[in-house]
Amino acid sequence: MYEEAIGHEDVAESDLVTRRGTFRAVAFRADGHEHMALVYGKTRMRENVLIRVHSECMTGDIFGAMRCECGEQLDAALNRIVAEGSGILIYLRGHEGRGIGLVEKVRTHVLQDEQGLDTLDSATSLGLPVDVRDYGPAVRILKHLRVNSVRLMSNNPDKIEALESNGITVAARVPLLVQPNDHNIGYLTAKRDRLGHDLPQVDVFATDLPRAVDR
Repeated sequence: MYEEAIGHEDVAESDLVTRRGTFRAVAFRADGHEHMALVYGKTRMRENVLIRVHSECMTGDIFGAMRCECGEQLDAALNRIVAEGSGILIYLRGHEGRGIGLVEKVRTHVLQDEQGLDTLDSATSLGLPVDVRDYGPAVRILKHLRVNSVRLMSNNPDKIEALESNGITVAARVPLLVQPNDHNIGYLTAKRDRLGHDLPQVDVFATDLPRAVDR
């Protein structure tokens, strides 16, 4: 129920004026972290709301790191929401490095750079899990915002399962594809081949720039 999704003491709202326009910023606490939902236009009690559930990535989102596509996906999702006239971006904290944290993520980067390990093997070689992200907070804020069904901007089928198993209807998955580069082609290839992400642009890049395949 709406009243049970998030307690009044754990949520606050205000307008947030950005370069893209004015969003409703909904800050909320859940599972030991403070998260943010940016709401654009009318979404309450609507069907098929365009949404993005975005995992925190300091290196990509803030500093523009090129070894992942996170920052570009964040920008593209916000741009698409504004272009459509309504939608929600949910920014989940505590998801750094698919849930292993910033320090451990940087340690995996060392192994990737020095030993050529991919994003999965560099984590497991340190005794870390591949993915421990919890999308429960996203479900709770969607219920709080009284969103009936969503179109999810994602390339990750696990996100669909996580939302639907918790009562959120995913009417469609909207691809959110970013052009690969020499620095992230290995990362994207591993996500496609080993995590099941739908990333058709990886093959196009490999065909155009075969040197990148051997990195």
